[in-house]
Amino acid sequence: MGAVLAAVLAASLAGCSSTGGKRAEERAAAAAEGRSAVNTPRWTFAMVTHSGDGDTFWDIVQKGAEQAAVKDNINFLYSHSDEGQQQAELVQTAIDKKVDGLIVSLAKPDSMKTVVAKAVKAGIPVITVNSGSAESKAFGALTHIGQDESIAGEAVGDELDKRGRKKALCVLHEQGNVGHEQRCGGAKKTFDGTMQNLYVDGTNMPDVQASIEAKLDSDRSIDAVVTLGAPFAAAAVKAKQTAGSKAEIDTFDLNASVATGLQDESLGFAVDQQPYLQGYEAVDLLWLHRYNQNALGGGLPVLTGPQIITAEDADALAEYTNRGTR
Repeated sequence: MGAVLAAVLAASLAGCSSTGGKRAEERAAAAAEGRSAVNTPRWTFAMVTHSGDGDTFWDIVQKGAEQAAVKDNINFLYSHSDEGQQQAELVQTAIDKKVDGLIVSLAKPDSMKTVVAKAVKAGIPVITVNSGSAESKAFGALTHIGQDESIAGEAVGDELDKRGRKKALCVLHEQGNVGHEQRCGGAKKTFDGTMQNLYVDGTNMPDVQASIEAKLDSDRSIDAVVTLGAPFAAAAVKAKQTAGSKAEIDTFDLNASVATGLQDESLGFAVDQQPYLQGYEAVDLLWLHRYNQNALGGGLPVLTGPQIITAEDADALAEYTNRGTR
């Protein structure tokens, strides 16, 4: 996708100036071949998130960040922890390394506030991604890149109404994640039916499936289940089948498995927040800040979602989900 956009840009610039067009073509070729497209210093950027390897969503975020890092001649460091205090310690490690830029997620903002302030005080530019849009500016970050979780939840409530659903289950798989609470809270706000939260242990997928199955088995009036991450949609589908429920399974986030589920109609819809874009733009905006003191958002978050994806949309996105960039 990045190479295609670069190629389009090259073509447009060529029409204005032969020199400019040639340079744009060279940048596009470099990006396509996995080479740096700039000759700026080799800065080091660190990304520290609240989830990571093995989670398909964060795999896509990381892929976007890594590809932008190649293009921008960045030495990219990535680490993660689902424990707030450990995530803060990883950020401190990045500060101690005197990195040139920092990207963090704020799923558990109380644990991150002090250490992010330390980074800012040390002169390290910070961009927040994915979660923590409400806290980002107050913590001193340049900007936030992601979706507004409450707005995304509201979009889910509206979509459930359009589908005629009356009773829904919102499955929260990570205790203390403020973004998850905001998603379910937003959905409740706009959903005309009733919605109940179900808290599960997201580190134990059999437990997730069993918990959803138990709810569907005990309450046959539940006609929709909303999971907050792509890997949990598959567990919900299995729970539905075992319970003999007719509930529609819907989910936040998109990956190849979810796209397939939309196509075969085992899933109703997905909410895409474009994780590739979150990683790519975070690195690219830090580079722009270091190189040219640029900023985006004007003090407001740079939104990458929500986008409601259905079976028809999944067909069009299949190429990109299969390669792991959507």
